[in-house]
Amino acid sequence: MNNVVTFSRALADPTRWRILSLVMDEALCVCELADILEMPQSTLSSHVQVIRRAGLLESEKCEKWTYFRIERGILPLIREIARQFDSANDRVLKADADKAVRRLAYREASCCPGPRKLISATKRKTHVS
Repeated sequence: MNNVVTFSRALADPTRWRILSLVMDEALCVCELADILEMPQSTLSSHVQVIRRAGLLESEKCEKWTYFRIERGILPLIREIARQFDSANDRVLKADADKAVRRLAYREASCCPGPRKLISATKRKTHVS
């Protein structure tokens, strides 16, 4: 019973859903998420901890940064929830996705080195090729 409540609590907040939407395909660190969502890192970290406790995130420590991405095993369920609630047409989530693209465009030049293991499948193919 506790697991379903913890899981539901993690999804039951608009900010946490925005975070999950951002880390479905791309591992992001707290500073990147804070920039995209335009909120303090401390607030964002609190939300990330709720999501982590629910077992929805995998993480990678890279130097002093920690990158988060949805746990691969739970990803199909989260995608289906997003599909059922038509998240693809949500204006806030679309704006977040656009900000993420812009933020990631200068990851190399920023303080964040980027993840090594949690890179997206598309980028993994690029690195291997």
